[in-house]
Amino acid sequence: MTTAGERSSLWRLPAVRSLFAVNALGFLSYSLLLSALPAHAADTGAGLTAAGSVTTVFLVVTVLLQGTVPAMVRRWGIGPVLAGGLVALGLPAPLYLLGDDVRWLIAVSAVRGIGFAVLTVLGSTVAAQAVPRERRGESIGIYGLAIALPTLAAVPGGTALTLAGHFSWVAWLAAATLLALGFVPGLVRALGPPTEEAAPGGSRAAVWAAAAPSLVLLVVTLAGGGLVTFLPIERPDGSLAAAALLVFGLASALCRWQAGVLSDRVGARVLLPATLASGVAGMLLVALGLRTGGTVGAGALLAGVLGLGVAYGAVQNLTLVIALARAGEGQTSTVSAVWNACYDSGTAIGALAVGAVAAEVGLPLTYVLVAVCLALALPLAVTLPRALLLSP
Repeated sequence: MTTAGERSSLWRLPAVRSLFAVNALGFLSYSLLLSALPAHAADTGAGLTAAGSVTTVFLVVTVLLQGTVPAMVRRWGIGPVLAGGLVALGLPAPLYLLGDDVRWLIAVSAVRGIGFAVLTVLGSTVAAQAVPRERRGESIGIYGLAIALPTLAAVPGGTALTLAGHFSWVAWLAAATLLALGFVPGLVRALGPPTEEAAPGGSRAAVWAAAAPSLVLLVVTLAGGGLVTFLPIERPDGSLAAAALLVFGLASALCRWQAGVLSDRVGARVLLPATLASGVAGMLLVALGLRTGGTVGAGALLAGVLGLGVAYGAVQNLTLVIALARAGEGQTSTVSAVWNACYDSGTAIGALAVGAVAAEVGLPLTYVLVAVCLALALPLAVTLPRALLLSP
């Protein structure tokens, strides 16, 4: 870990490079199956709600176990826990090919959710601990880039392969997480001995401190989960769905990365509400595109996923930076667990509730309702950074 606040490149730090490699490979597995698995379930005869449930169960297991990760690290150490999580996430992926029944897909997803819980909590924890406090935003941005780059390629790629009848390729590629095991020893050595010690009673206060920004995150990931889960099903021709997911992934990747750099320099007072407003407009445009159809509809759809991608990427970075600042030093693991639980809860709710509502009123109107939910979070997005005085 560095001790100086110089603006030298964070890529020079061994911990940052190992962090990037582990998370890029880990999230490759997650991203490949995020839209592809529900599309595969739908192709085998599952309805919208059942297709979305494979993602929901995966993320419910993730959320239930995220709170236990800090205790596991204290007992066994970050290396063994992280290695076990990577195995649990990647090794079962090819087992999806053993059966088409949605109950089997759900069972495999539940096992993989255990590994994803470990990866998400430890990834953001290491990103915060590996650098000086004044460089956290940038470090979290690099961590976000490690997540977003696989999403950029793997979500549309996995969807396109599945819609073309090649889901078996996707399932095997999702086992690539196992390659990340080679980077775990270097990451542990680069971090050195653990230094974080939570003050007595501090964890409960940290949970409350992280709750408000994490609630904003939950609403945004609900929108993202509803988009990536059901857009490929609504547009089964594949080409427009894949293009939309590519635009969404690109916008998310760039904005999550650069939001970290900007938050260190200019604060989050303007950035958080502005990017959230972009998500509101984006969801409305997606709904319009689905309702309109044709060339005009396709243009509105692509513009909408761009706007939502801006919010999806930037809000992830900004809410984590705000949550860490509200909680104070020594609470990184607790904040990470709360933040990740809200991230994955939002995605799970989006994968289940959006499908259930869409089955009754249609996907375009459902996306309008999601836009309303995003708009309701705007007042909180305005007040959080001001209360912290994060802007210079």
